[in-house]
Amino acid sequence: MDNAGSIHDIAHVPEDREPECGIASAGEEMRAAPRLTLLIRAAKLVSSNGEFVCIVRDVSDTGLSVRLFHNAPTGEEFELQMAGGASYAIKSVWTKGREAGFEFPERIDALKLLAEADEYPKRGLRLDLCFPVCVTTLEGTCKAVVENFSQQGARLESDGLFAIDQSIRIKSMADAATFEEVRAKVRWRRDSQYGVVFDDTFTLENFARLAAKVQAPGLLR
Repeated sequence: MDNAGSIHDIAHVPEDREPECGIASAGEEMRAAPRLTLLIRAAKLVSSNGEFVCIVRDVSDTGLSVRLFHNAPTGEEFELQMAGGASYAIKSVWTKGREAGFEFPERIDALKLLAEADEYPKRGLRLDLCFPVCVTTLEGTCKAVVENFSQQGARLESDGLFAIDQSIRIKSMADAATFEEVRAKVRWRRDSQYGVVFDDTFTLENFARLAAKVQAPGLLR
């Protein structure tokens, strides 16, 4: 994974970007708040354009900065969702390539956010991605739809019949480059829904870039 580098000030507007109306005052307030380093914590940015994987680097009671694996999604209002389930409303302050800064509409307890992140340090993110795939077994191939997706597995809906612990191969139907074939095992079944676990987990970077390609491929340019 590409190291994010040092993000010096979560509210600092990059020098080559002109501040927009209202940004300067927000930045001054955010700079005044004590900043805490979150080390490297994966989270997701949720907006009307989709759900995107990010790395939270610095956080204070008034804002935070993140690093992504692709260009930052556009928009003003987002929700930051941590892997442990905590969520925070945030507003965009600045973006520069793969880095972005946000402010909280209301002050939060940064120490509480840190504690929530440390409580579930290994819990993976799950994204509500939806895209068609082909599922292949020894008996043949059938169509399915991915309903949500993580680094470790996915939930599928399919008219095909699969047994618990059955080995399957999954490949994207829409674009072979979007989702390369992966091997998985069926772990549970509920009517036409199946939970599968991948034989090999996705790296966080590949997971993030897959999410961007499915929802907003322009962010990868």
